[in-house]
Amino acid sequence: MPLVTSTEMFQKAYAGGYAIGAFNVNNMEIIQGITEAAAEVRAPLILQVSAGARKYAKHVYLMKLIEAAEADTGLPICVHLDHGADFEVCKSCIDGGFTSVMIDGSSLPFEENIRVTKQVVDYAHDHGVVVEGELGRLAGVEDEVKVNAADSSYTDPGQVEEFVGATGVDSLAIAIGTSHGAYKFKPGTKPQLRFDILEEVSRRLPGFPIVLHGASSVIPEYVETINANGGHMPDAIGVPEDMLRKAASMAVCKINIDSDLRLAMTAGVRDYLYHNPADFDPRAYLKPGRANIKALVKHKLISVLGCDGKA
Repeated sequence: MPLVTSTEMFQKAYAGGYAIGAFNVNNMEIIQGITEAAAEVRAPLILQVSAGARKYAKHVYLMKLIEAAEADTGLPICVHLDHGADFEVCKSCIDGGFTSVMIDGSSLPFEENIRVTKQVVDYAHDHGVVVEGELGRLAGVEDEVKVNAADSSYTDPGQVEEFVGATGVDSLAIAIGTSHGAYKFKPGTKPQLRFDILEEVSRRLPGFPIVLHGASSVIPEYVETINANGGHMPDAIGVPEDMLRKAASMAVCKINIDSDLRLAMTAGVRDYLYHNPADFDPRAYLKPGRANIKALVKHKLISVLGCDGKA
């Protein structure tokens, strides 16, 4: 099966009350862990690539790895640019074989966000590629996305109809209280998502696919494993998985997961090297990291996203 866009995935997800997992990829082991899990439970996938990942692994290497995963599994896979900074980055990914791109104009004034987003949409649609836009700003740090809490803002539902109508975007990322990175909420606090905003957005955009960024749950067992084997991660609270499942049952059709993948990989590698300090074979210490990725993704696909069996 060739690489696909997210259009049909989102239509089925909206109608079925589930979401598609959008997992960030950086290397072979991460791609293998994600796609092996999805193949076992027959789930559709979005593999997304950040600017940092393109710099680290190079565009061509990541594309060939993803194409290999698609050939190996036969799954419907969409390749998505995460947080495209400008038109040129989006154009490069479109020309390079991506089937979906995000243009992140959330830091711009509303009218400028519309202008830049529409420029990307026009080019993408001419090439059969879909586009995700963003309204509202998530706090946190992830790769090159850095937003202070003071500069973050919830999405204004009053702007969504104009934005979608003026730009022609195919999906919309909104800010309802999630956060980029592992340090989303301080211990002792009670994480809350603004489901009232999500409900109002979906009322104003019936049937339109909504996206959640910054949706890792910072699974405690991985943090504990890292710290037990020489790490020094402070306590952190992620987005509760029951809240993500609720969002997936509503208008949210795509949920982004990155930090949990990093924690799972790091926990596996640290644990192996701590107990096997003389081993210097990358195949040995990357293997448990890959196994952690696979276990994590399978859990997310079944218990959080609800997209198992939907491929």
